[in-house]
Amino acid sequence: MSQIFPPSITGKGSGYAEGGSVLDHAFGKSDAYTLGVEEEYMLLDGESFDLVQHIDTVLEAVAGHELETRINAELMQSVLEIATPVCHTAGDVAAQLRTLRGYVGEVARERSMRVGSAGTHPFSLFERQRITAKDRYRALVDQLQYIARRELIFGMHVHVAVDDPEKAIQVVNALIGHLAELVALSASSPFWRGEATGLASSRHMVFAAFPRSGPPPRFRDYADYAEVVGQLERTGCIADYTHIWWDIRLHPRLGTIEIRICDAVTRLDDVIAITAFCQALVKHYSERFDAGEEVPSFHRILTTENKWLAARYGLEAPVMDLHTGRRNRLPVAQVIRRTLRLVEPHARELGSEAELAGIETILRRGNSADAQLRVFNANRDIVEVVREIAVQTENVDVPIG
Repeated sequence: MSQIFPPSITGKGSGYAEGGSVLDHAFGKSDAYTLGVEEEYMLLDGESFDLVQHIDTVLEAVAGHELETRINAELMQSVLEIATPVCHTAGDVAAQLRTLRGYVGEVARERSMRVGSAGTHPFSLFERQRITAKDRYRALVDQLQYIARRELIFGMHVHVAVDDPEKAIQVVNALIGHLAELVALSASSPFWRGEATGLASSRHMVFAAFPRSGPPPRFRDYADYAEVVGQLERTGCIADYTHIWWDIRLHPRLGTIEIRICDAVTRLDDVIAITAFCQALVKHYSERFDAGEEVPSFHRILTTENKWLAARYGLEAPVMDLHTGRRNRLPVAQVIRRTLRLVEPHARELGSEAELAGIETILRRGNSADAQLRVFNANRDIVEVVREIAVQTENVDVPIG
C-alpha cells in the first residue's frame, strides 16, 4: 500500500512552508474514505506491570526494520505510538494493526517488557513519568505546565479521507452528534491512580483540562474554519493547527477528518469494528452533503452533555435523543443500534460489513472498561487488570468479522 501518513499521522509539525495558509489542503488528493489509524500503547514492566520509561530502548530496537517509520515516541517515555499506512477498508486496517501489534509486542517481550492498550494505566502515577526529549514536547510542557505533565492518557485516532474541504466541514458538524456513541464504544479507562473512578472513561476527564479540546465548534464553511485557525496561528497562540486537540478535527495537510475522541481500545477486533463504524459514518454524511440534503448539527452544550453521560456510564449511558428531538432520554446502546442500521449499507459498499458487525459484539459483550472492571471485581487485584490488558492487546489472532 502507498504511504499517505508520513512518518506519523499525528501531524507533528504542520507541514506548511513558512507563511503558508491553513486554506492550503490535500482534500481530494487521495481516494475518498481511505483510512489511517494510530494507537498509543503503554510500555509495561514484564513483572510488575507498572509503566517503564523505555521508549528509547524500543526505538533503538526497531531501527532499520521495515516498520520503523510506523513506530514513534509520544509525550512521555512510557508511551509507544503506532500508525498504519493508508488503508482502503477496515479489513486492511486489521491486517496492518495485527502486524504492528504483533511486532511491538515481540520487541517488548524480548526486553522484559509488555505493551498494553487502554485509555489510562490503572495504577501508575504521572509524577513518575519522564518527558520525551524532543523540542515539541518540551515546549508543550513549558506552555501547559501541570496540565501537560498530568497527561498520562492513551488514545486511538481514526483518519478518514474526504474529497472536498466544504464537505469535510459539514461532515464534522454532523459527526459531533455521534460523540457519545464513540465514547461509549471505546471507553477503556475506569481506573486512575490506583482507584476505580466510577467512570467508564477517566481519560476524557483528564484531557478536558487541555486548551482547545472537547467537541469542536460548528463552522459555517472552510473559510470560517481557516479564519479561526489562522487567527490562533498569527497571534502565536498555537504553532500550527495540530495544537488544536478537538475530539474531531480536520487535518488539512492529510486531507482527512481525524476522529480523536476514542480511548485506546484493548481488543483488536473492537478497534476494527469502531474503525468501520467511523468510516461508514463519514461516507453516510458525505453522501448526504453530495445529495444537497441537510446535514444535522447540534448545540455544543447538548453534545457535551451526552459525551459526559457516555464517559460516566459507558454503554449504559442515558443520553438525549438528539436526532429525533424526543423529550425523554434513552440508552446509548439503543442509539448506537439505530446508527448501525443507518450506516450498514455504506459499510457494505465499502467492503467492511463484516467488520462493522463487531459493534453489535461490543454492545453484547461490553467495552474495554467493562472487561477491566470484571477482572478487578473478581479479586480486587489491580495488577491483574493490567496483566489482562497486556494479554488482550498482544492477542492478534482473534477472528475479525
